[in-house]
Amino acid sequence: MPYVVVENCIKCKYMDCVEVCPVDCFYEGENMLVIHPDECIDCGVCEPECPAEAIKPDTESGLEPWLELNAKYAKSWPNISVKKEAPADSKEFDGKPGKLEAYFSPNPGSGD
Repeated sequence: MPYVVVENCIKCKYMDCVEVCPVDCFYEGENMLVIHPDECIDCGVCEPECPAEAIKPDTESGLEPWLELNAKYAKSWPNISVKKEAPADSKEFDGKPGKLEAYFSPNPGSGD
């Protein structure tokens, strides 16, 4: 059972999680990260590292759409294993509702 990145990562994109991942299963989009569900080993070390609390175990109910989104974009976005700076306005977006509809970008990030 993998972990999954959820809505609060959008426009926050803190990258504390990528440095602790032992299998480098994070992928970078323009304004969020995703976890490749086939690469995640369910170790859980990333979850407490996320300041936005945007990483959840996929055993929580209601996360199916996020698991699908993570799986889809992990196939096309570049791998990221080195922490970069969060967006300058990330704190303004932390906890803001409706980010998927308003701000999600399918564009890839730059990766490592």
